[in-house]
Amino acid sequence: MERRAPGRHAQWPAPGVRALKLAVAALFAAVCVGWIPLVAAQDAVPATPVSQEDRIVFPASVSQGALVFGKVPPGSQVRYRDRALRTTGYGTVVFGVGRDEAGPLKVDVTTPSGRTESVSVAVTPRDWPVERVNGVPPKTVNPPPAIAARIEREQAMVTAARVRDDERTDFALPFQWPVQGRISGRFGNARVYNGQPGAGHSGMDIAAPNGAPIKAPAGGIVTFASPDLYLTGGTVLLDHGHGVSSNFLHLSRIDVKVGDRVEPGQVIGAVGATGRATGPHLHWGMNWFDVRIDPLLVLERGK
Repeated sequence: MERRAPGRHAQWPAPGVRALKLAVAALFAAVCVGWIPLVAAQDAVPATPVSQEDRIVFPASVSQGALVFGKVPPGSQVRYRDRALRTTGYGTVVFGVGRDEAGPLKVDVTTPSGRTESVSVAVTPRDWPVERVNGVPPKTVNPPPAIAARIEREQAMVTAARVRDDERTDFALPFQWPVQGRISGRFGNARVYNGQPGAGHSGMDIAAPNGAPIKAPAGGIVTFASPDLYLTGGTVLLDHGHGVSSNFLHLSRIDVKVGDRVEPGQVIGAVGATGRATGPHLHWGMNWFDVRIDPLLVLERGK
């Protein structure tokens, strides 16, 4: 008869412990194959397995002024603030968060299979310091009626150029600095012109020498180009697809025209001090349709 070594029966765990270990192993395997998303729309384990292609993923929280990316099953219908969001062929959606947005944001998704889900995204508030800008021409701060009417007409043309919603995905690639220099004005900061309060700054100012080349931060289509707008001087708008666009203001020279296809890094003009400016610099603004977003946050996303 075979004799067992003392204590051999202790080599196997008790039935309850063995069941617990098997359950943990099964959960780990499910995560690895993508049945259970690690970061899902509601950070909850679904009642039924969800394939990698059927996942709905958005960030839990975003900053004011952010460009937000989400992932949905390709072919899904997505709505945010009563607007239908265009989806890429691989299921990416994008939208912007305004400077004063308080949140939470609500995104409604209907997948091709008919599954519906409402996603809530929290908004992190930011501080907006005051920036005082002195020495600008008084007529640009308190314009007389004729000039005010001109400004209104010019701004209407710029606004019209931002309604474009192309399926191009230039916005999805990393952005680069259009010009190198010191940040002399930050997005969102409260502006005071010649001692008079104005609106929050709509973009990022980069101090650079007059005539310095300005390069496209990403690919796109030129939707507006004018050398002499009253407030913004030489002005170019570049559309990156899905409602995302860049605007470049105060240019001393414009090297592109409406309809041109521009590649990342291509020179589109030169730094200047045209319009309401106290010295040479590039004002780089970004929009998602009519929502102004922070270019610096877009740059940081690509790091």
